[in-house]
Amino acid sequence: MSKSQPKVAFAQRSEFRQALRQRVDAYFESNNIRPNDNLEMYLKSAIIFGWVFGSWAFTLWGPDNVVLKFLGCVALGFGLAGFGMSVGHDANHGSYSKNPLINRFFSYTHEFIGVSSFLWRFRHNKLHHIYTNLKGLDVEVNGDAAVRMSPNEGHRWHHQFQHYFIWFIYPFIPFYWFQGDLRRFIFLGDYLGHKIPKPKAGDIFDFVVPRIVSFAFFFAIPAWQGYSFLQIFAGLTVSHMVYGLIVTPIFMLAHVVESVDYPPIDQATNSVDDEWAILQVKTSADFAPDNAFLNWYLGGLNYQTIHHLFPDVCHVHYHDLAPIVADVCEEFGIQYNVYNTLGSAVASNYRWLRRLGQPIEVPTAMA
Repeated sequence: MSKSQPKVAFAQRSEFRQALRQRVDAYFESNNIRPNDNLEMYLKSAIIFGWVFGSWAFTLWGPDNVVLKFLGCVALGFGLAGFGMSVGHDANHGSYSKNPLINRFFSYTHEFIGVSSFLWRFRHNKLHHIYTNLKGLDVEVNGDAAVRMSPNEGHRWHHQFQHYFIWFIYPFIPFYWFQGDLRRFIFLGDYLGHKIPKPKAGDIFDFVVPRIVSFAFFFAIPAWQGYSFLQIFAGLTVSHMVYGLIVTPIFMLAHVVESVDYPPIDQATNSVDDEWAILQVKTSADFAPDNAFLNWYLGGLNYQTIHHLFPDVCHVHYHDLAPIVADVCEEFGIQYNVYNTLGSAVASNYRWLRRLGQPIEVPTAMA
């Protein structure tokens, strides 16, 4: 039987969450800055827009050299990943601006790269962010049997090789998302048995119109400029494979590493032992906090714990909020998972996937 509104009870709200909110609110008030509608975010968005359209124009009208056009497609793929991570992600969380119309406008960057904002908000905001790493609820850590991303999933024989072959899957994930969103939006499917709400007229507009613009951008204009279908297909494939190879592993480093937890649900009471905020800390991990480029380019996704605790705050503030969260976690004796470098996070993800690939009982966390 399909379910549209999953309900799992968390432990009562504790002083931990109250202390977090009070200190973060005090940070914004004492520094006289806003959690949203920040000039830094608007400038960053302008740079990424320029990156996407500039690399597209260079590929389309630049030198007639196959190597340069290939590099242009690669640059476009990096730009599309920036759209998803740094712009559309905040917009669909409502953290880009306090103005819903501004959030809606920038959410079209998700539609532009083939991701339905309507479906994303359901599976990501309502399932993943509330029920992080919980069995049967968090669709983002369900590998559809292709890979085993958590100890809550069943083991298949091929999972023993997943820490190797997963890198060959990442580039194709955008195509998987595209067809999945198209099928679910049209036929109103479900995620792990949780039925998708019926879209309203505005949701249908948001799904259809940006895709027409995207079709013109990626297909019609190149065809008008004399590029063949095969050339257009090849260029789009390269760009979207680069986009997939960037975006997908970044999520894995946040929730599929050795230090995070996958808490069990008490079947008798349909509850978990921790309050919601503590669950978010236990099930998430930050990485490379001192890498200036990644802090900028990844849209705060390397501060996943901060993001899960404060999804209503624009990611440009995460770097400054991290020490506050770390202090509060230390005071309350809660482990705050941080990998100091990108390499250490990738290594942990590799080891965890390898461990999950074995047909043995796996502990839910390895500190």
